[in-house]
Amino acid sequence: MSDIPTIKEIAKRLNVSVSTVSRALNNHPRIGLKTKEAIQNLAKELNYEPNPKAIFFKQKRSFVIGVILPLIAEDFFSKSISGIEDAAMEHGYTILFGQSHDSIKKEKTVIEAMVKQRIDGLLISLSKETNRYDHLESLDKYNIPVVYFDRVPPFENACKVYCSVYEGTEQMIEWLFRQGRKRIAFINGPDGIAASKERLKGYMDGISKRKLKIDMQMVEKTDLSEEGTQLALDKLLALKKPPDAIISFNDYVHLDAVKYAMHKGVEVNDDILFASYANISVNKHAAFPPVVSLDQFPYQQGQLAMNMLIDILDKKQAGAAVEEPFQKIEVPVTLVYS
Repeated sequence: MSDIPTIKEIAKRLNVSVSTVSRALNNHPRIGLKTKEAIQNLAKELNYEPNPKAIFFKQKRSFVIGVILPLIAEDFFSKSISGIEDAAMEHGYTILFGQSHDSIKKEKTVIEAMVKQRIDGLLISLSKETNRYDHLESLDKYNIPVVYFDRVPPFENACKVYCSVYEGTEQMIEWLFRQGRKRIAFINGPDGIAASKERLKGYMDGISKRKLKIDMQMVEKTDLSEEGTQLALDKLLALKKPPDAIISFNDYVHLDAVKYAMHKGVEVNDDILFASYANISVNKHAAFPPVVSLDQFPYQQGQLAMNMLIDILDKKQAGAAVEEPFQKIEVPVTLVYS
């Protein structure tokens, strides 16, 4: 007998047909209770495991879902992974992870590799460079559904789970205004990220609603590198009237901005109040965390996105009509104060 038990070996031991063993292992009603118990008990004794390739051939699904994130090491995405895995395991799916490292080229390479691995569906948070979507739209020809979360595309014809950073930005502006800050600057992220546009719109509308003057000299952007953030901060601090508050694209940008501001002699959260997005775990250990950070609930986003994708796959398998082909879930945001 081979090291790995097979249906054929179980059938030979019990002197029944292979089809009888297969039906018994799947609890087919036409198999008698005594025969079914004998087959299932022997399968358990032999540590029999179904052949995943055979299951794929029969059901035309692999029960593997691809997940692509910009960088797993980031606090936000490591938390989202927990939600993704919990939802996947609950429904009997396994996860194939990949990182784009914020590169559209790597994002395409990972997608191609996952297609070859016959994933059933794809869950993705886009790289900062992703401003074209042909590599994702091409998954339609393989009948692989896609759900985006957090960093989602700007177009409507897509399934998405996200937070309204627009509303959160307005809330931050309002809070900073109540602290007496009226020269509120903004260090935004790369233009290619849809959330950068939402942040900017929230910033401009928030400033306007407070009847403050919109001064585009107070708006800089970073490529998310430490050097890019330093350059943005240099420009803001060099203004004739420098800001008395700065909102950074995320908490990692905030940490770089604060480090450099201190080097330039700024009294952090005194001369300038610093606000941000993400509410990462390291904030509680930082000497100067943002005075306010927008919690975007990564675990819930990951969990909801995976549940959405599995629901799509289940309906596809059952041949059920999809009432809403492009589902969207907006997760409410919360301001967290240090």
